[in-house]
Amino acid sequence: MGTLWHGGLIYTMETEGEQVEAIYTENGTVMATGTFAGLQGKYQNEISEINHLHGKTMLPGFVDSHMHLIGHGETLIRLDLSRHTSKQAVFKAVEEYADRTAPGKWIIGEGWNENLWENPEVISREEMDALVPDHPVLLKRVCRHALVANSLAFKAANITSATICPPGGVIDKSDSGKLTGLLKDQAQDLLLSALPDVEEEYLQQALRAAIKNAWRLGLTGAHTEDLNYYGGFQKTYETFKHVIEDEGLRFRAHLLVHHEVASDLYKEGGTFLGGNQWIEFGAIKIFADGALGGRTALLSHPYADEPGTSGVAIFTEQQLLDLVKNAREHEMPVAIHTIGDLAFEYALNALEKSSLQGKGRDRLIHAQILRSDLIERAKKLPLILDIQPMFTASDFPWVVERIGEEHMKYCYAWKTLLDAGIPCAGGSDAPIEPADPLLGIHAAVTRSNVDDPAKIAYKPEEALSVYEAVSLFTKGSAYAICHEHDRGRIKAGYAADFTVLSENIFEIDPQQIADIQVAMTVVDGQIVYKLENPGV
Repeated sequence: MGTLWHGGLIYTMETEGEQVEAIYTENGTVMATGTFAGLQGKYQNEISEINHLHGKTMLPGFVDSHMHLIGHGETLIRLDLSRHTSKQAVFKAVEEYADRTAPGKWIIGEGWNENLWENPEVISREEMDALVPDHPVLLKRVCRHALVANSLAFKAANITSATICPPGGVIDKSDSGKLTGLLKDQAQDLLLSALPDVEEEYLQQALRAAIKNAWRLGLTGAHTEDLNYYGGFQKTYETFKHVIEDEGLRFRAHLLVHHEVASDLYKEGGTFLGGNQWIEFGAIKIFADGALGGRTALLSHPYADEPGTSGVAIFTEQQLLDLVKNAREHEMPVAIHTIGDLAFEYALNALEKSSLQGKGRDRLIHAQILRSDLIERAKKLPLILDIQPMFTASDFPWVVERIGEEHMKYCYAWKTLLDAGIPCAGGSDAPIEPADPLLGIHAAVTRSNVDDPAKIAYKPEEALSVYEAVSLFTKGSAYAICHEHDRGRIKAGYAADFTVLSENIFEIDPQQIADIQVAMTVVDGQIVYKLENPGV
């Protein structure tokens, strides 16, 4: 028995503007599209439910092509610092949280961002010592490529000014050689390894919160990278199976596999796209560089606002190539984090020397700082770029001062990439940015920050059409994981995953896209979220 959906604007995303009057779904699959009368007549003996959309707009289900699902859930259940616009506000939140926490327990905060502050001076160890003397404190920067900690945390991790910094990391010190409290990229592992073991119930709570929030945002699935951060591969994988499969929270989780736990995947007999419709394994994730916020993204030139550095290479070129070759031995594609242009160049070098022989597509994630020669090389390879349009809203205008105006021509160049014929998928990188795909679409179309009253558009020549932007989070995300033949469109034989919006996203003023409400989220033909609104 199945369901007939009608009474709204149903965009198939097969081609721009294509609509159908009604669709019939059965057992989680779109069986047919057509007119209401035609489908009602054809399936009259099978229809068990008729859902009227009340004029709302139905799209294929939004899928985030790059996020950290458990990390997103953590921001929903513990200390979230991402919205604070001053250091003093961060301090107040930390202090209040500590007052509610038993002495000696770790205080872990997420998401501070000094670029939101009037005085963008980062937090120091000594400030944390004075503020919270009775707890080890660890505060992750919004990019998750840097953290700051207090002395108790450093003591717990046995980190001193004499500690040797691991390759690809930075232990920040003052001019006198004292620890400032700031650790960047691989150096963070020195402290993270000292954290108490994560309890299974905590992971399950975070994942539940993330999925339920994702439904509210219209997300029916996500490509997520979590398997290396919460007590190991098996523990984290079991969390996904418990919450999604055992508890029945319908959500399509495509799990990227960090290279450090790839051997665990292989021991389990895991393969690319192995698993089931709810949980499947994706590419091997590799970090080639850091982030712009901490000036660890690897550039081919010095930072304009700190000429003494060009960023951090997490691996040498040979090490990066070896990691790619190791993935190839198991017929696995790779997904390489590349924010800076030199990191992107190193990744291209590796992919050109070690091509994928098995199924799948390689992915370069972020692709923010590019050059014309890199784009020319990228379009010759069978790869896809995972882009995060919200970075346009959050990084401008400060990124211009950081990179230098003379290097900005091919930065955040989403339109240039699409016009070059390079497939792109859209993600948020949550919890680095908000998980809301409508914010990403708004940023891609307007090139502005929704919170900017002046609505300044940065590099407007790189703006996407609404159709192109929506495609990133539907067809693009499906293509990235070889599901272009069964997901990402409303079409017979495709998954019955839908996002229903309160407004017609293709007709509304682009500046109002971020204000559109998600009226309904449908996964596998089942309504998993419905706005409390009598009109739906």
